[in-house]
Amino acid sequence: MVNVTARPGHEVLDVIGVGFGPSNLGLAIALEEHNATAAPEDRITARFVERQEKFGWHRGMLIEDATMQVSFLKDLVTIRNPNSSFSFLSYLKERDRLVDFINYGSNFPTRLEFHDYLEWAASRFTDRVDYGSEVEEIVPVRSEGGSVEQVEVVYRHGGGTVRRRARNVVLATGLTAALPRGITAGARIWHNKDLLHRAPHLVGTAPKRMAVIGAGQSAAETVEYLHRTFPDAEVYAVFARYGYSPADDSSFANRIFDPGAVDDFYTAPDGVKEMILGYHANTNYSVVDPELIDGLYRTHYHERVAGKERLKFCNVSRVADVVEVDDRVELAVESLIDGEREVITADVVVYATGYRAGDPLWLLGGGLPEACGRDVAGRLDVRRDYRVGTEALADGTPVTAGIYLQGPTEHTHGISSTLLSNVAVRSGEIAGSIVTGGDSGSGRPAGVPATDGVAAELPGVAHTGR
Repeated sequence: MVNVTARPGHEVLDVIGVGFGPSNLGLAIALEEHNATAAPEDRITARFVERQEKFGWHRGMLIEDATMQVSFLKDLVTIRNPNSSFSFLSYLKERDRLVDFINYGSNFPTRLEFHDYLEWAASRFTDRVDYGSEVEEIVPVRSEGGSVEQVEVVYRHGGGTVRRRARNVVLATGLTAALPRGITAGARIWHNKDLLHRAPHLVGTAPKRMAVIGAGQSAAETVEYLHRTFPDAEVYAVFARYGYSPADDSSFANRIFDPGAVDDFYTAPDGVKEMILGYHANTNYSVVDPELIDGLYRTHYHERVAGKERLKFCNVSRVADVVEVDDRVELAVESLIDGEREVITADVVVYATGYRAGDPLWLLGGGLPEACGRDVAGRLDVRRDYRVGTEALADGTPVTAGIYLQGPTEHTHGISSTLLSNVAVRSGEIAGSIVTGGDSGSGRPAGVPATDGVAAELPGVAHTGR
C-alpha cells in the first residue's frame, strides 16, 4: 500500500479537479465567484489537471449548423447566478454578437458557437490548469494524527512527474466511447467521436459507400453529415429500431432536468428511481431531434422520386459480422425479422453507439477505493453534495479527505448527471460543500437547510427550491 505522510512545508490546495471539461470548468467558475466576495482567509485554492493539450469538448462532432439540444440559458452559470460575467450573454456581448443573437430568434445556439463560449470561459483559467497532463494515481496522505485528511495527485506533465496535495479532489474524467464487443476502431472503423478528425481526409478519395451504426442523435447527425459531404457516396443507416425515435422535448418532460428534480430523484425509493429513468429515457437516450428526422426522411423520399437513392436504411437490423479487408470493410447486416443477411462493402463504418461510464474510482490507489462506501447493490454511496461517502482504510485509518464525482452519479442524482442542463447548479453545490467542509451526513450539501435542496450557502448560488 502506498503510504504518504503529511509533513510541514508541503503546499496543500483546497481542491484539485481531475479533468477540465464543462463540469469542472463550471466548478472553477463557482469557486472564482466565491473567492471574489470571500475574506482572504476563506478563499479556496484550486488547480485542475487535464489530459488534452488545450480545452476541447466533443470536437469531433462540431458539425457545421448542428445545434445544441439545451437552451443557451443552461450555460455554465446562469441558473445559479444570472449576474455572472461568465454567462453566455456576457460572452455574446464581448464578442459583439448580442443583438445579432437576439435577432437569430432561437434559444439553441450552434454547437460550434457554444464550444467557442466554453473556450472563452476556460481561457480565464489558463494559469490554474495543467493541460497535457496524465494522472497516474491519487493516493491518501496520512496526517501525524493518524487520519487521511489529504490526497496526493500524481501526474505526468512536461516530461516529468508532478505531485500535488489537496484536501479535496473532484473527479470529472468524462465518459468512454462505447464500441460493441469485438469491434476495434481503426483506419476504416470509427467511433463517431472522431468523425470530423477523420472524414475530411476522405474528401477527394471518392468513397463509394459508408455505413453508420446507431439510432440516436449522433447517429442521425453522422448520417446527414456524410450524405451531404460525399455527394457521390451511398450512406447506409443500420439500427434495430423501425425508425428514428423523436426526442421528447416538451415542456413538462423537460422538468426532469430541473435542479429541483435532482432533490426529488435523490430522496425517491430505488423502485421509483428506476421508474423515473425508464419513463424519461426518451428525453436523452437513443432519440433524435424531430427536425433532423424530418430532414432525413425528406431527403430519402426525394431520392426515391428521382430514382437515385443514396440514403439507405437498414431498420430492424443488427450487424452480425464485421471484417476489415485491405481497403474495405465487409459488413454483414442481419434482419431481426426474418434473419436474412445482406453483405455491405463499405469504405468506412462509423459506430455511433454512445458512451459508457467507467469505474469512477479507477485513479484512486493506496486503499482509497475500498474506503469508499457502497449500497447493497454495490453502487457507490454518493451524497447529495456529490461527495462519495468514505469509511476507514483497511487498517482502520479514517478518511476525511473529500472525494467528489461529476458525471457517474445517475443512480443517485438522476438523468441530468452527465448532461449540461445542470452544470451551473451542480458546480455550485460542490463548491458550497467544499467551502463549508463537506457533507454533514444529512444527505444534503453542507449548509443547506432541510427546506432547500438545491445549493449550498455560497455567494452567487441561487436557491431555486423545487
